[in-house]
Amino acid sequence: MSDPEPGTYKVAEVKTAPFDARFPNTNQARYCWQGYIDFHRCTNIRGEDYEPCQYFKHVYRAMCPKSWSDMWDEQRESGTFAGRV
Repeated sequence: MSDPEPGTYKVAEVKTAPFDARFPNTNQARYCWQGYIDFHRCTNIRGEDYEPCQYFKHVYRAMCPKSWSDMWDEQRESGTFAGRV
């Protein structure tokens, strides 16, 4: 791959989570939570490599602050997570 010419930039395509009619309001915290729960439920049932599970991973990574998902990961590991995964 060649380097871009000076003064030119390569633009990356950025996508966010699509609209979900279950969460029509501006506060998207529940959408974030549900995406996180759905991803981990899906991977527990189908495994990490199951492609449709990646949709939920994309949703929660787009909608959730990293600090929330990190905190939830720690809680899952210690057995104190409040959600049913």
